[in-house]
Amino acid sequence: MSTQEAVRHVEGEVRELIRRSGLDPASDTKAVRRLVQDAVQDYDERSLHGGMPSLGDHRLAVQSILAVVAGYGPLQQYFDDPAVEEIWINEPSKVFVARGGVAELTPTILTADDVRDLVERMLKSSGRRVDLSSPFVDATLPDGSRLHVVIPDISRTHWQVNVRKFVVKADHLDDLVRLGTLPRQAATFLEAAVASGLNVLVAGGTQAGKTTLLNCLAAAITPRERIVTCEEVFELKIPQRDVAAMQCRQPSLEGTGEVPLRRLVKEALRMRPSRIIVGEVRQEESLDLLIALNSGVPKIARSHHGVTHRVRRRPATCRTSAWPAPAGANPRSPWPSRQPWRRPRGSPPPCAARRRRWPPPVR
Repeated sequence: MSTQEAVRHVEGEVRELIRRSGLDPASDTKAVRRLVQDAVQDYDERSLHGGMPSLGDHRLAVQSILAVVAGYGPLQQYFDDPAVEEIWINEPSKVFVARGGVAELTPTILTADDVRDLVERMLKSSGRRVDLSSPFVDATLPDGSRLHVVIPDISRTHWQVNVRKFVVKADHLDDLVRLGTLPRQAATFLEAAVASGLNVLVAGGTQAGKTTLLNCLAAAITPRERIVTCEEVFELKIPQRDVAAMQCRQPSLEGTGEVPLRRLVKEALRMRPSRIIVGEVRQEESLDLLIALNSGVPKIARSHHGVTHRVRRRPATCRTSAWPAPAGANPRSPWPSRQPWRRPRGSPPPCAARRRRWPPPVR
């Protein structure tokens, strides 16, 4: 029996001990770690007298067993690496990570069953599901990372998994100045804008730092104010004492019980908010956000403007005029529609009337 087989043997013993003790590996991490350490030490003592192969480095053996029992298996090493910003799986044999914004193909090779087991383990704490009726899922992992999964037949063949880690690089606008992201004058202006209660729109492309900037802006809010956040999944880490966070909910198997972001924006107005922070504005919830501006509550919202070159050249505030369009015919008029106006026969079109006199002068 080799060292790897010895590790698997201890892993089986640990699983049996966890089953007997009734521990939850996801929540009772300290108790599970002590149990693994005791099991490794017990096996090492038995190997000295029974001729069993050694586990090698005890620290590596404990980490390997914990990754399988209480972590995310082969991916746990990337979760523990602070330099890794994102992990994604295109197919079981292609696992990528991003370090410093650069994508790297890792030597990790999985199987299709391994990917499914990892997704089920990640979704266990969130209570969400992914199946043929709901082929997309967004969830938040216990460490704050964001999970996104797409399954066939929406994807071509394999499950597509993306995990964006919550890497804390800045908690305050001063941290952005220290990192060189913002000049001091811009940080002072933004802090004064938040303190004075102005509405703030954070726009930018994917991985542009919108969430980090939102957290830094929220840190400038005075501690006496009540903050209500509305998000698709929990991403924001607001460093304040009075924070009420809400996230969306996907529909049940019967297709009922869905809570969209638009509903959260409406309900936030009934929770005595001093500030409302909307994590993502991209669909019909934009209409409710614009209507909520009339309530006098300061808003901070995030939008995915700046994805195309044309949008980059235009201010994001100019494009908010088109936000109510995805909401459809809302509100509907209670009165019957009138007959459409028609131009009288023989009269020129409006553009022609501006170019020449009408009717022509009599000669």
